[in-house]
Amino acid sequence: MAVTKSKALNLLTAAALALPLTTVFASDEEAYFQYGHYEDGARNLFTTKSAFKPIEVDSLQSGMRLKLSDRVRLAFNYTQDTWSGATPMTTAPLAFNPNRESKTRAKTISGASPYLQPSNLYVDKQFNPLQFNAKTQKYSANNQLVHTLSTASPETRKQGDVRIGYDWDEASLDAGAGTSVEPDYESVFGNVGLRLDFNQKLTSVNLGASYTASETNSMLDHDASPYIETSTFGTRVQTLKNGVKIVTGSKDDWTGSLGLTQILNKSALIEGSISYTASSGYMSNPYKVVEILFVDPTKKADAEGKIDAKLLPFLEQRPEQRNQWTENLRFVQHIDALDAALHLDYRFYHDDWGINAHTISSDWIQPIGEGWSLTPRVRYYSQDSADFYAPYLLSKQAASTITFDDDGNIQRTSYNPKLFPKNYSSDYRLSGYGALSGGLTVTKKFAKGLELQAGAEYYTHAGSLKLGGGGEGNYADFDGYLVNASLNVDLAVLSIANSAHSEHSHHSHHHHGAGAPAGVMFDHVLQNAGDVMIGYRYMYANQAGQMQGGTTPVLDKTLLNQSCDPVLKQCFVTPQEMSMNMHMLDLMYAPTDWLTLMLMPQFMDMHMTMRDLAGAADLNMLTPLGAAVTHSRHEHTTGGVGDTGMYALFNVLKFSNQQLNVGLGISAPTGDSAMQLRDTHQQDLGFIHYGMQLGSGTWDFKPTVTYTANIDEWSFGAQLNGTKRLESHNKSGFALGDIFQTTGWGSYSWTNWLATSIRGVYTLQGALNGSYKGVYHQIGAMDFPNSYGGRFVDVGFGINASMPDGSLQGNRVSFEWLQPVHDDVNGYQLPREGALSATWSYMF
Repeated sequence: MAVTKSKALNLLTAAALALPLTTVFASDEEAYFQYGHYEDGARNLFTTKSAFKPIEVDSLQSGMRLKLSDRVRLAFNYTQDTWSGATPMTTAPLAFNPNRESKTRAKTISGASPYLQPSNLYVDKQFNPLQFNAKTQKYSANNQLVHTLSTASPETRKQGDVRIGYDWDEASLDAGAGTSVEPDYESVFGNVGLRLDFNQKLTSVNLGASYTASETNSMLDHDASPYIETSTFGTRVQTLKNGVKIVTGSKDDWTGSLGLTQILNKSALIEGSISYTASSGYMSNPYKVVEILFVDPTKKADAEGKIDAKLLPFLEQRPEQRNQWTENLRFVQHIDALDAALHLDYRFYHDDWGINAHTISSDWIQPIGEGWSLTPRVRYYSQDSADFYAPYLLSKQAASTITFDDDGNIQRTSYNPKLFPKNYSSDYRLSGYGALSGGLTVTKKFAKGLELQAGAEYYTHAGSLKLGGGGEGNYADFDGYLVNASLNVDLAVLSIANSAHSEHSHHSHHHHGAGAPAGVMFDHVLQNAGDVMIGYRYMYANQAGQMQGGTTPVLDKTLLNQSCDPVLKQCFVTPQEMSMNMHMLDLMYAPTDWLTLMLMPQFMDMHMTMRDLAGAADLNMLTPLGAAVTHSRHEHTTGGVGDTGMYALFNVLKFSNQQLNVGLGISAPTGDSAMQLRDTHQQDLGFIHYGMQLGSGTWDFKPTVTYTANIDEWSFGAQLNGTKRLESHNKSGFALGDIFQTTGWGSYSWTNWLATSIRGVYTLQGALNGSYKGVYHQIGAMDFPNSYGGRFVDVGFGINASMPDGSLQGNRVSFEWLQPVHDDVNGYQLPREGALSATWSYMF
């Protein structure tokens, strides 16, 4: 027996869950794809200018909820975040000049790590920091604080989870599990939820529990770690053979929750919930330090009133226990006269760290006709500071003292850490502050459950916004903005529409062939004017193994002598493995029966690991660049928006079983082609390797010619496609090589919905033109333009599933593995191991 809900519950649940750009859906069957970009504004460093770009985050979320039967539900979600840029590492008095001119970037200022320990510091008798005035040649008190910034190369976090549920008539049970992985942090989690319905489903009680186990394995900044005091951190800091310092730790989180939902009438509902989380283990941020100002109380002020002081940075230390409580209250009201919905939310959070936080938010969902709606929203947040938060600490003791024993030997005595507080942090996120944000989301609902959303939000963070006053100083103020877009598909609506359609049209169904393999694009046009198709495409490619020159594997000695500068021989490393993940949306619309327009935005990430090149370390270890390269973890990650394709597909020949299509496309350079590595060892490492950039940086012309045919259960196809760079170089100074590709395939339909395919591919790609303009170190073969492109042959094996009728009619899923059989590379490159393509599409 199917689980049923009252009409009032359906309407109110839909209203309650219609939050802008959310991954929580009202429908039991839904697919979504969402992209977001967040960026901080510049930090106020007062007398200096930062050389670092503010923090940027590109986020991708996708998932699907399905009903396996009337009572069984399945959901899975995927999230990927890539971030880079500068964030505060610590706080110090501006008088001590903690941000100075960068040695690696001319005419710019950075929070260079050596300045974590500035010299020649003084305080007055009240321990106020003293600043030297070059004009008056005098010292005066200045209590203004400022952040010291630290930056990071791009890093990517990936999270996936799956959830299964079972519904009874008046109850449901859900259980889920997932994992989150990033370079320095991993976690696994599991959860369970129970919903009980009462009062003819007008009242619901929700119970939940979850557990998360996480591990931290963070590498300290090489430039900063010599200046950071780790004596108070015990065994958490480990030193590797190459001198790199690693901070390790583990944490466990247990959470329980209880919630109540009450439908008040046909137009209103109220929700309330309470949750408790117990955390234990390592909860400090390994990239944050606290400056401790040491002043020897035995020292007297000089004639100018100055007392010598010493500033030392320590890794922050947070408690290893935390108990957290959260209470939520939500009210949803539908306003019949305006056909609008009002959401009012309040959350109170408090923990045993001393933080009390209030969140008030409101959304107004206003339909404006023809499937369009506007959702303005506002949110206010305020929190008290943690008990152990301090911008910096004052310790009334000497940082070190020198005495002599009876034999005249020097005896050095360091500070006494027992005089420090047990816990301390200067992380601005633990300070007292307020935040105000406002935004707008535009939503368009199309037929058969398709929904597009786009939104923007502006965020301001300031101590002066704290409820009741007393927030952090203006040095910690900053602004930020968020833009995002999403595509949502209500699969339940599609199922109903397709079932009705099938009852009227299944007798006229006939076979149209199996379609092209998953790795082939632009293989078909939409048949009728007004048709729309949406799709999701995933591609994975990997390179690994022994480096190759032409068609032959080569040794490190050959790479050192021939792949790098023949005079300087400045090679240090060689690639060991490189992988690429690409997520792409296919959006197709047919204004006529002979023309199909196509938009293909994409999101991608790449990861490269390297190893020391045998013989190179001995030659170059003593150089600053060699030290910077050989002491790193030998891995790089990039991710974010790729280039965006815009295409017009023309049907120039069409018979009952044959088609010839011509495609004309342009690729817009929306992907970043100027990504750079962070400074290390006081070296400006400049641009990242060419192959790790997210886009070409040039406008590209992409033509295709595709022929397809089918005979009974057999289908055939052939395609010619190419990429012509329309610019000789991009803003960074280079252009990728042109590409020519030809492919042919055949497939056999075993049933009216399942087929398998085999395909052959030949690809010719030119080497890079030009080179980077700016700082760029050629540390391996992958950094030379002539080591890109080549001639490649592949064989693909695929499987396609296309639903011809029933509730899933119009859905198509396909997979293909592309196996390399011949590589003839330009220069020296990693051999290809293979590529996977997976697609889902729906046409209506």
